[in-house]
Amino acid sequence: MGLTRYHCEFAYLGGDEAVADVAVVVEDGRVKGVERGVAPASADVALRGLTLPGFANAHSHAFHRVLRGRAERPGTFWSWRDEMYAVAAVLDPDLYRRLARAVYAEMVLAGFSAVGEFHYLHHGPEGRRYEDPNEMGLALCEAAKDAGIRLTLLDTCYLERAPGEKATGVQERYSDSDVAAWAERVEALQAVVPGAGVRVGAAAHSLRAVPPPTAGEVAAWAASHDAPFHIHVSEQPAENDAVAAAYGGSPVALLSEVGALGPSTTAVHATHLHPTGAGTLGASRTTVCMCPTTERALGDGIGVAATLAREGCPIALGTDSHAVIDPFEEARALELDERLESGARGRFTTAALLQSATSAGHAAIGWPGAGRIEPGAPADLVTVSLSSVRLAGADRTTLLEHAVFAACAADITDVVVSGRRAVAEGRHQLVDDVPGELASVIGEVARLAEAR
Repeated sequence: MGLTRYHCEFAYLGGDEAVADVAVVVEDGRVKGVERGVAPASADVALRGLTLPGFANAHSHAFHRVLRGRAERPGTFWSWRDEMYAVAAVLDPDLYRRLARAVYAEMVLAGFSAVGEFHYLHHGPEGRRYEDPNEMGLALCEAAKDAGIRLTLLDTCYLERAPGEKATGVQERYSDSDVAAWAERVEALQAVVPGAGVRVGAAAHSLRAVPPPTAGEVAAWAASHDAPFHIHVSEQPAENDAVAAAYGGSPVALLSEVGALGPSTTAVHATHLHPTGAGTLGASRTTVCMCPTTERALGDGIGVAATLAREGCPIALGTDSHAVIDPFEEARALELDERLESGARGRFTTAALLQSATSAGHAAIGWPGAGRIEPGAPADLVTVSLSSVRLAGADRTTLLEHAVFAACAADITDVVVSGRRAVAEGRHQLVDDVPGELASVIGEVARLAEAR
């Protein structure tokens, strides 16, 4: 890539306010320089509106997108899971690639420049390995490249349907039988992942699906490979009860005992923590990834975000089941859900919400320099239109508050990912018809799932 100068009408460079007339100089996919007080005529590309750093989607299950609008009938998390399993049962590598390409393209349109894909759909029916055991993971890598988004493939170890019980049914597609087989497969994946925009991380699904000592082994593997480690933690009270009955402690305490917590670990959800859990997570500087729209959609509950932040946990954000793909919705929900729970306002500043949506999320999925508009960072720029009714009345001193608390994904006009313009004037530059692709492939998957 050559050198490109972007003129931002307003840009967020940190702090509490946007800055007017900023030039961002980009070379070889990174920010080479940032200049203030620059006239628009000096730029190659003019970005009209408020330009923010790229957002990070730190927790995604791409195939769950099929369930949007199809799983809203009365029930519980566990009945929803049955519907999710029906979708997982019908996917093959080609169908998964096409579905993920469309879902990732939707993310890019919403302003996400990187995604952490919590990937556990590894094998064929009845757990039979494909000729290439990583064929499903490679399909996700290809999908991300096609959609123009950076990917951290969080390859997930999944061994049991519940503590002490063998994986059965659709779950056989998730399981590598033991941690050694998982590690062997993931190391083969690491050797062949395509392109500079893809990284391989590690995950243990949860302590319901992976015993604590094994989760510790997965975390140790991640540390030895300089990779992030993620795990679902205390999403549901029933999860806590099953783990306590089997192993005699809370998920956080057990993970601490096996050395699985720390700055490279992300605990996903952490909604129903033991009273000591927030302190343990904070003391270890473990990141917590909250997924407010999914936690709301599934009836999971409201997590203790402010307590976790106060204890020292970085907070990242994900869209998880993709009930909605909108970084603004996830960011403001941290504060708004706290208001519902506490009756108080202002637990999170606007700057803190933006940090969760950008730099904290990128760091959690292994891109620690991203999520900032500064020299040396990946050149990820997201421009929010100021002409919509949602941002009418904003001025420079209130632009950030207007964006975080009122904007939506539809207000995104331009997206640059690693120096490449992926969205221009609201149109995806790599995928011609994102709504059409989504409708086609989701319809195909849904019909197959319903026919089972």
